[in-house]
Amino acid sequence: MAFSFNVSSSSGRSTLLLSGGLHFIVLAIAGQADSPEVWPFALLAMSVVSFFAWLGNHRRYRQIHDLPTSRVASAAQGYVELLGIGRLIDGSTVHCPVSQRQCCWYRYTVEEEQSDDKWKTVDEGSSVAHFFLVDDSGACVISPDGAEVVTSEHKSWQQGNMRYNEWLLIPGDTLYAIGEFVTHTANAPSVAEEREDISALLSEWKNDRQSLLKRFDLDEDGTISLKEWELARMQAIREVRKRQLEQTGRQSEGVHLLRKPRDKRLFLLSNEMPDRLGRRYLWWSWAHLTAFISLGVWGLVWLGIK
Repeated sequence: MAFSFNVSSSSGRSTLLLSGGLHFIVLAIAGQADSPEVWPFALLAMSVVSFFAWLGNHRRYRQIHDLPTSRVASAAQGYVELLGIGRLIDGSTVHCPVSQRQCCWYRYTVEEEQSDDKWKTVDEGSSVAHFFLVDDSGACVISPDGAEVVTSEHKSWQQGNMRYNEWLLIPGDTLYAIGEFVTHTANAPSVAEEREDISALLSEWKNDRQSLLKRFDLDEDGTISLKEWELARMQAIREVRKRQLEQTGRQSEGVHLLRKPRDKRLFLLSNEMPDRLGRRYLWWSWAHLTAFISLGVWGLVWLGIK
């Protein structure tokens, strides 16, 4: 099946930008104008579009290329890349509304042909139900809400004056994911408990002044300055959290979740292998960079001639 960019969170607007579809919209608008004077401005508009498309594709390539692949069981809390197999959560029944195919995730559109031979979208939607990414070390729950989904599982068909499109992630297929990884556990201590542990550890260090000076008196003046005390406090936080991990086993026993990053970094799901997906984004970035330069130059030259 044909490769398809699909962005569930923005109803395809990023699709048009990343793949160059906005260029055709600019061309269509310019083609309907009676005056040739609009064409240099159309070229400059397409150059601007290509610039932002280059930024978008290059950003995705860099994040795919630079992030190391983590295993679910040992992934650090924060922004990670995972690679495994998509699985349904036990008891989950996700089916695409237009074809009733079982899937981990879907997006669909229903279009109706109008009297002027144009198509109007009359229904669309995407799923937000959780599902699993499973590798050889464990399982991570995927919350697809807000994800950019790139899938080769795309089907389009027409019945009468209605046209249907669906994009799917199928159970058992490769699942590649970039997002914010968090682990929840019922045994995790509260913030108040953590603060008490940190305070107790600092008090313990204060009572052993010689050891405290040996560890944190960096300028060796016999006192602990405010800056040195802050270093001691940060070390206490690290040691308390390390003990918590050892005591609760949160990395191995907790529920792992991958979700949309709160800092607005890329949240990507795909059934493509990362190397192949990265090369595609790299190709699009070079294509748009070339278009940005060439279209901009042609537009400026045309304006200069006029």
